[in-house]
Amino acid sequence: MDFEKRARRQSLRVIISETIMVFTIIIMVAVLAFVVSGYWLNANFEVERQGMLQISSVPTGANVSVDGDSSWLQRTNTSKVLSSGAHQIILTKDGYDSWSKTVDIKEGLLYRIQYPRLFLTEREKSTVYNATSATFATVSKEHNFMLLANNTTHWALLNLENDKLDPSTIDISSLTTFAEVPDDATVGTFTGTILSADWSGDNNHVLLKIQQGSKIEWLLLDVKTMKNSINLTKEFAADFTKIQIFDHSASNLLAIRSGNLHKIDVSGRQVSAILAENVKSFATYDQEIAIVTSSYIGTLKIGDQAPKVFRYFSGAKLPSGTEIDDAQVLHASPSAAWVFLSRFYENKNLILVTENAISVYNRDDDSLTLQEPLTITPEAVTVGAAGDFVFVKSGSSVATLDFESASLTEWSLGSTYFDWLDAHMLYNVASGALSVYDYDGLNHRTLASGASERFPVTITNNKWLYYFQDGSLIREIITQ
Repeated sequence: MDFEKRARRQSLRVIISETIMVFTIIIMVAVLAFVVSGYWLNANFEVERQGMLQISSVPTGANVSVDGDSSWLQRTNTSKVLSSGAHQIILTKDGYDSWSKTVDIKEGLLYRIQYPRLFLTEREKSTVYNATSATFATVSKEHNFMLLANNTTHWALLNLENDKLDPSTIDISSLTTFAEVPDDATVGTFTGTILSADWSGDNNHVLLKIQQGSKIEWLLLDVKTMKNSINLTKEFAADFTKIQIFDHSASNLLAIRSGNLHKIDVSGRQVSAILAENVKSFATYDQEIAIVTSSYIGTLKIGDQAPKVFRYFSGAKLPSGTEIDDAQVLHASPSAAWVFLSRFYENKNLILVTENAISVYNRDDDSLTLQEPLTITPEAVTVGAAGDFVFVKSGSSVATLDFESASLTEWSLGSTYFDWLDAHMLYNVASGALSVYDYDGLNHRTLASGASERFPVTITNNKWLYYFQDGSLIREIITQ
């Protein structure tokens, strides 16, 4: 009898404990779902829906203050739940300048800030290269090499990652017709002008557009093995109006010839059949091409029979049998339209910039997801490498569409000369003052005086700042 009582009691305890465990799990899952949905208890133990801030910095380990309170979080490179609404974020670190921004936290959403950069306030400065003869300079996409051109046929390639720059000679004497080399000389004279330069992703190739009088030549320099360099204009006996590197290693290029888009196979020395006709401009992303023609905006991949039309311009002559509705008509000028393909988080976007608006479409269903009016007339457009912003230039005026905050900011740099310091930071030089800005115009700081406006500024290894001053290449240590 006692045995049966003990057995029943034990069974009851097991049932009770398992029941408690089940309810505990249910409560934990409910609480977890509650938290994931953005709900939290505030300081008054009231339930409110919140969002999350994730923040990083260069250098790492900066102190973070939110709305004047730094007790909740000691360092960057972490995340924290915050109430929805506006919050002022300030980053500080001993020996460095500060960074700040007001962010709008949305209920149940993550807000990421991964680009803040702090600069040492006391920086070691040194002259690392004599560049008095330089007429042009360009920096690779990874900011680790610099090509310096001059009025001779011997240019210099600098390795910016080395303490000593280890310059190597780039001999262009046999590559361009804009070179004059006397029979008894090893170094000739370069008589052209460099109009543009574009590096491949592997840092081994530079695509140059050069001019002499009314004549244009396109050169693809292999800076590691110069004998593999190509004068594209001579090789294909063609007057290309635009050429762009298509892949990481510059094995394939895209080019416009007589208004038509072609692919150039560099190793095979072949130009493809026409990919699209009457092309005004194009941009690439992940082996896909977005094009603006005189009639339509579309996309295509190499091997497609024809481009996929996204929108027709109003008044365009349509192919026979084509029927479209008003939603497929774009009331804009083809000569003042830019189109880009990008990805932000899991969203695949088609970005269209016209004279009066920035429009963002979902590429899966062509639906309009975001549109902001412009008060400036676009002259040039840049999309962030991570697809997180659109930057529109008009003289010294700019407009930035920030995908993280889904907001447009229009502001002025105060100078028409500016370029990108890294993926999220701009620089400009005005009256010798070298200033930097975040892509949205915030955190303006002046880093140096007496800087040259004609040459690039760059950051290498998140450690060194390079700029030109009085014919010399200057290096400053910006991060300890």
